[in-house]
Amino acid sequence: MLWTRERSYSVLVVDSITLITGLPANLLALYIFIRKVKERPTPLDVLLLSLTISDLLFLLFLPLSINEAANMKWTMSFFLCPLSGFIYYSTIHNSTLLLTAISVERYLGVAFPVKYKLKRNPRYAVIASVIFWALSMGHCSIVYIVEYHKHSNDTLNYLSNRTSCYKEFNREQLKLLLPVRLELFIVMFCIPFLICCFCYINFILILSRLPNFNTQKRSRAIGLALVTLLVFIICFIPFNVSHVVGFIEGDSPSWRVYTVLPCTFNACLDPFVFYFSSSAVRGTFNHMMQRFLNWLHRSFGQKFSCLLLGRTTAYEERTQSSNDTSR
Repeated sequence: MLWTRERSYSVLVVDSITLITGLPANLLALYIFIRKVKERPTPLDVLLLSLTISDLLFLLFLPLSINEAANMKWTMSFFLCPLSGFIYYSTIHNSTLLLTAISVERYLGVAFPVKYKLKRNPRYAVIASVIFWALSMGHCSIVYIVEYHKHSNDTLNYLSNRTSCYKEFNREQLKLLLPVRLELFIVMFCIPFLICCFCYINFILILSRLPNFNTQKRSRAIGLALVTLLVFIICFIPFNVSHVVGFIEGDSPSWRVYTVLPCTFNACLDPFVFYFSSSAVRGTFNHMMQRFLNWLHRSFGQKFSCLLLGRTTAYEERTQSSNDTSR
């Protein structure tokens, strides 16, 4: 897959925006969730912490993609190529599993409040997180298998002449890769997405039937459901559809490289999930916003008041002078 100016600019813009906005938001979330887990952990806090770590790991390797797009070819060590691809795709699939687990946790909390509260244990969330990491990394180990697969007698020559990382495949590599992509579509996307839809639809329906439920809490719950489903629809559906199309056609679709871009945005959309899910994140964000608004008022409000006062004084002086002249 040769680089083009259009593709290079698209990757640079999307990756840069994601890195600039996603890194500080996820670092703040990491600080908040570590404090929460140390004080009084809940299963939701553990899942959100795991999702934050996944996003930060994704963002840590994003500069490699930015460098590749800027040079319009892979210029770094070959060792970093399968490693970056492995981390990139593992964290994407790990995010789908963790978002699904969060939807299940929210649904159980409102559907079976008494039973779930009695059995609610953060240890189960830790075990689930470990299983999700193992599943996503186990599936995405195909990156290493494909990259190191000897497809000809001149593998080293192929590696030295490559123009991109994990985007150019021959027929032998595709025979290994395409069935795995189809399995990723079914196991790592379809099943989690259906579970997520079931949980959040019923979650909203149950809340809508509660007559005395706090309106603000209901709005946040609906916001969480909508944001999560939008992340699945916008970020993950195009990428996973390319798996199915590629399997049917027997080749990687030419437009597949563009479906990875919405997946990248996932790292800066997840903080919205944190905001709607965690009162600690909302409290910290609101506190920071209040401090920022106070700073704006102190810095610019006084200057604006002085400027307005100066203009009013000058206008009054001109009016007084005009009146004196007319007399």
